[in-house]
Amino acid sequence: MMETGKFEIQEVPIGTPFFRSQVEGFLEANGLRLEDVDTYFSLQDTEGRMVAGGGIKRDVLKCIAVSEAVRSEGLVIPLISRLISVGAENGYTDLKVFTKPENRMVFESLGFHVIAQAPQAVLLENGKGLDEYCTYLCALRKPGRCGAVVMNANPFTWGHRYLAQKAIQDVEALYILVVKEDCSRFSYPERLEMVRRGAPEGAVVCEGSDYAVSATTFPTYFLKDLSDASETQMRLDLDLFGRRIAPALGVSVRFVGSEPSDPLTARYNALMQEVLPGYGIQVVEIPRLCDTDGHPVSGSRVRMALDTGCFRGAARLTPPAAYPCLLADLVARALQMELEASDKPGLVGPDGSGAHADMDFALMQGSIDVIRRSYVQHFSDRPEDMVAFGMAVEADVLQYTGGINTHRGAIFSQILLSCAILTACPEMEPSVLQAAIRRQVSQVPPGARSHGAAAVKDYGVKGALQMARDGYKDLFDDWLPFYRSVKEEPYGLQKTLLDIMSTLDDTCVIHRVGYGRAQEVKAEAAALLKDFDIDTLKEMNLRYSTQRVSPGGSADMLALTVLADSLLS
Repeated sequence: MMETGKFEIQEVPIGTPFFRSQVEGFLEANGLRLEDVDTYFSLQDTEGRMVAGGGIKRDVLKCIAVSEAVRSEGLVIPLISRLISVGAENGYTDLKVFTKPENRMVFESLGFHVIAQAPQAVLLENGKGLDEYCTYLCALRKPGRCGAVVMNANPFTWGHRYLAQKAIQDVEALYILVVKEDCSRFSYPERLEMVRRGAPEGAVVCEGSDYAVSATTFPTYFLKDLSDASETQMRLDLDLFGRRIAPALGVSVRFVGSEPSDPLTARYNALMQEVLPGYGIQVVEIPRLCDTDGHPVSGSRVRMALDTGCFRGAARLTPPAAYPCLLADLVARALQMELEASDKPGLVGPDGSGAHADMDFALMQGSIDVIRRSYVQHFSDRPEDMVAFGMAVEADVLQYTGGINTHRGAIFSQILLSCAILTACPEMEPSVLQAAIRRQVSQVPPGARSHGAAAVKDYGVKGALQMARDGYKDLFDDWLPFYRSVKEEPYGLQKTLLDIMSTLDDTCVIHRVGYGRAQEVKAEAAALLKDFDIDTLKEMNLRYSTQRVSPGGSADMLALTVLADSLLS
């Protein structure tokens, strides 16, 4: 708490409903609305009434208001100073603020300077971030007629490549700027790497920046309605591009794909035609690439295919440069579906940690997130790299979990299957995929991956490596057809798990409770599957959790079955 005259600056616990409603009421009384913030401060008078407030989200100041009765008190200065201090404490030296034009002088008196402006708003910052970014762009500048394309690439599609190919034919140098803000399904590093791998030869792919205004970072709280906010956002973005970004690159033409369906994007394209010529920048709109059915090739169609677990549908719309990210997405989806299934006997799920004292849902969720990021970072589809690829992902996960084995077996099988699909294209039939798996795993030396090695040696059961060398015969002959027959039913995942448990010699179970008990587990799973009852499944879950029975190998195979279904759909 800090005192400023007769007022006190206090941090507001914005996550508490009572205090959040107070802030919302205060902002509403001042013609504003609450936006997403990391931290919010208020100034209160001696009677505890809020008279001023302001928040910060990463490097953006927002939701700043002062009651009309005390606007002559100069309260905004100590409030902004406190927010600047918080930004600095969190490592943000280039703070930004969007505000009404009439408030510009207040922020300029505090060291901010305008970097973009529109009729209803100005964008200011108090550091040299934009100057430094423009210096970086100047170093990329080439002679001659230069053009630019700005894309989100969520993910990179044949449509994005088509736009870049058409554009590069019309200029001597083409710059592709990838939106940096991480509010997309695919992270900025993933999107940047896809564009770098897939851009046409000769195009210069630039690092993204914080200077592409977005709907997420742009605080619309001071505008009267969201349609005004969208228009203002676009104008600020175009002003910044025309005023600073384009001159730094020597860009005289900006290329954009036509937008047949989204009104907001269509309006943005129209504003480009209206605004950018005022900066000496020609705008060229290129008709969108369509498939053989006449439908535009778009990132949204790819994401819809991934949502339904359809690799074929997604792959048809994307160049090979995007495949690692598509596969990482489907790997994460398969692991997520397994994790989110409840009532799995002895396993971690949304209803508890099962037989595991060292794992919970949150840890498993974080592990999946790490696997997705690490998969793309270390990706290689060369058979000779399989071991190094898997070990690199495993190392990242173990670092995150502090050495807890959350997904070790799953990592091996998921990487092997997902990479094999690339050599099975375009047939993508089960037999072709199995042959590809055998070729991939032939490069894995004996003992390199041998979870449950003791069980394999002592009882002659198949371990993870032998199952892979067999081309996951049980998966393709039994588990996958069974899953496809029940996946639309209630408890389809749980039934598939029971099917796997009833046939798999689960080395995780053998390691925990012995070979004899493991055979009983197989028989119990078969009996319950034959006469399925959810209450009996719940009872089995409680009993296995108490007895330390955890069919972790079966859980890995359930996720692998889901992935196989996705890759072959």
